[in-house]
Amino acid sequence: MDSGPLRVLTVPTSPYPDQRPGANGLRRKVHIFRTRRNYLHNFIQSIFSSIDLRDRQGSTVVVGGDGRHFSQAAIEVIVQMAAANGVGRLIVGHNGLMSPAAGSCVIRKSKAMGGILLSAGRRPAGPDGDFGIKFNSANGGPASEAVTGKIYQVSRTLEEFAICPGLRVDLTTLGKQTFDLENKFKPFTVEIVDSIESYANLMRNIFDFAALKVLLSGENHIKIRLDAMHGVVGPYVKRILCEELGCPANSAINCVPTEDFGGQRHNPDLVYVADLVDSVRDGEYDFAAAFDGDGDRNLILGRRGLFVTPSDSLAVIADNIFCIPYFQHGGVRGFARSMPTSAALDRVAKASKIELYETPPGWTFFGSLMDAGRLSLCGDESFGTSADHLREKDGLWTALAWLSILATRRQSLEDVLRDHWFKYGRNYFTRYDYENVDIETACEMMEDLELLIADKSFVKQRFAVEDKIYHVEKADNFDYTDPVDSIITRNQGLRIIFSDGSRIIYRLSGTCGDGATVHIHLDSYEKEDIFQDAQVVLAPLATIAVKMSQLHRRIGRNGPSVIT
Repeated sequence: MDSGPLRVLTVPTSPYPDQRPGANGLRRKVHIFRTRRNYLHNFIQSIFSSIDLRDRQGSTVVVGGDGRHFSQAAIEVIVQMAAANGVGRLIVGHNGLMSPAAGSCVIRKSKAMGGILLSAGRRPAGPDGDFGIKFNSANGGPASEAVTGKIYQVSRTLEEFAICPGLRVDLTTLGKQTFDLENKFKPFTVEIVDSIESYANLMRNIFDFAALKVLLSGENHIKIRLDAMHGVVGPYVKRILCEELGCPANSAINCVPTEDFGGQRHNPDLVYVADLVDSVRDGEYDFAAAFDGDGDRNLILGRRGLFVTPSDSLAVIADNIFCIPYFQHGGVRGFARSMPTSAALDRVAKASKIELYETPPGWTFFGSLMDAGRLSLCGDESFGTSADHLREKDGLWTALAWLSILATRRQSLEDVLRDHWFKYGRNYFTRYDYENVDIETACEMMEDLELLIADKSFVKQRFAVEDKIYHVEKADNFDYTDPVDSIITRNQGLRIIFSDGSRIIYRLSGTCGDGATVHIHLDSYEKEDIFQDAQVVLAPLATIAVKMSQLHRRIGRNGPSVIT
């Protein structure tokens, strides 16, 4: 404990008009946090001031992040401001590192008031990259729109912030550090924890580690390849898969976290994991997975690079859910998918007579259902899957779920996936991303499309592409009524649903940044023809989607930035 009490200062500041956090928090370029006076301090103060003083006083808050550039500087400020704002204890990840999944785990385990998690998801990292700050509530999940709205309202009128500038924490040493502050009756405590062990212990209570060890290091073990893409989940992969479950050390690659994620785009889709795909194409590996920078998203591959779409991954896990001991003991309450995700999960839910929920994108909607005891397994088409063991996407959990299925069924991934298609048919699915589109142009396109599909004559229209004819059965702008609190969330994406179950979905994201991303989701169901090339099957829908929106003409391009 320091020899004398540390000073707490109140510093005048001026508000910023652009600190409205989205579902994933506040994300901005690093240089904005570095160069705009008190930009970071203002947002942190807005988080604390949005919480009633009685709830804040003496509370526990969890802090950690994916380790991207600027994280260390941000954590220092968060610690100093937490102390000055009455927080009693901070739980901080060792070296400041903590995946969102582990953060959710620690928040729930410690019964914390919430957590401040530092990540910008799949956005580029490094000095010229992005940085993000997200507040997670006491349930361990992303704050609700009501909470983020309150944070934004505070930020618009903020005039001062509280800070203890002399407080310095050693993030490299596990254990407790205590500090006396002036005018505070109790010491302020910072506890540096091994979040990997907390997370690993949770996984031990979910999966059969003995069976997984036989699968991965027994006499007839399979060979796997796991790519952590230099993100925060690398040490988790090493500790659990290699050290505990016995995989050879070289099974896990790029497991040392770096501030710029190795200088590569850390998005776990086929475009950005080409090296991993190439390494499994020759049949040397039976299973492969990749995880993004903060470890919440995942990509699953089988032998010879067989790609499991996120929609299929979710559906297969649902159909084999009782291969996981956690669900054998606790049962299954419900399944959920985001609206743009393919309807593959719907067929499993119908066959198993388990309730299905279709929500807008965003993990807060899943969290609400989980907190109400209505949901056990959920996922989205954006490479996110998880369950009710916590309230965040969990990439490593997904890989362990797949390995549990392989261990129980004693089949290859290819056989498991093909058996699923034979049983349910196949939803061919893809997403076209048009990145860095002028925001005004993107919004104008969406407005024109909505006017088009809102016309009563649009329903029952026919669209023909070569020998394929599609009949419009339904078209709308997706609204969601939460079955727990009846709150309605509107304008979540334009849907065109055809009579054969095929769908075209248009959505925008990133409209608060430098440029928008236009997402076009294509979903086509085939009962019999289950071994076709997905892009060939979906080409007619793509033609209709592009022609209807006039997207290429509007943005002056001939194709998407990324196809997943």
